[in-house]
Amino acid sequence: MMESSRELSLKHFGRRIHFYAPGFAHFKSPRFSSSPEIFASISVTGAACALSCEHCRGRILESMIPATTPARLIEVCEGLRSRGCVGLLVSGGCLPDGSVPLEKFTDAIARVKRDLGLRVVVHTGLVSHQTARGLGEAGVDAALIDVIGSDETIQEVYHLNATVKDYERALEALWESGVPLVPHVLVGLDRGRLRGELRALRMISGQGPSAVVVIALTPIRGTPMEAVEPPTPEDILRVLLAARLMMPATPLALGCVRPKRGHRAETDALAVRAGVNAIAFPTEGAVRLAESMGLSTAFSPLCCSQVFKDAQT
Repeated sequence: MMESSRELSLKHFGRRIHFYAPGFAHFKSPRFSSSPEIFASISVTGAACALSCEHCRGRILESMIPATTPARLIEVCEGLRSRGCVGLLVSGGCLPDGSVPLEKFTDAIARVKRDLGLRVVVHTGLVSHQTARGLGEAGVDAALIDVIGSDETIQEVYHLNATVKDYERALEALWESGVPLVPHVLVGLDRGRLRGELRALRMISGQGPSAVVVIALTPIRGTPMEAVEPPTPEDILRVLLAARLMMPATPLALGCVRPKRGHRAETDALAVRAGVNAIAFPTEGAVRLAESMGLSTAFSPLCCSQVFKDAQT
């Protein structure tokens, strides 16, 4: 399956792999260093999230720049642009219905796009058709949504009164809006176990995604899952291979959220051998492996969701 996956990648995308290091996390290698000013992450809810998910408890939001009103979002983006920023992620915590409250920010996002020329990707959660249309009209560069393929995981881990069908409807809303769709599949969200990832991929494959990003559960200190064993590199590989075989002509990325140290080194090497098109915050070993396989490499300070643009150039 690894050989088939790699051959499909070569057929559709050639001998090139893209590495991404957006500035919301520190990255330094002999080839590239991230800059916190180039690509930023913003939370429209600050550190607040109504769901208090088992794996996060809002801790991920703490590292983001808070901008809880449209006026503040524009102000923050103006400041970032003056310091050399070229792009940003607009995200936030969820409301009780699983949505990120983006609807009141769509006009501000449109202004950021029009007046500041920034590349804007948004993390939507369970998005409505109305909000999806607003994001499309605002001209966002990509919509990111974590797709869960298990009702039990949605309810037990996210504490969300929703089902897989709700994620299916959210995917449809984003696709109909014309926003470039870059779904994420979080491997091992159900306390490190594979549960629903293949169903999530099947749903995604029916919506013509611009790219697919695979990420993996990373236990966070201070959460109920801090002691959970993350999915193995082989489990992550299985999901990457399934994604490639289901969607051979869709750019595939190994995203920024995944365990570090030796686990990451092994995962990254498997991903390179499987023919992924992109890796966020790659290990040096993965970069060297790609070069030894005759692949040309390119580094970018943007979000790996942008691989659907870069892989076509």
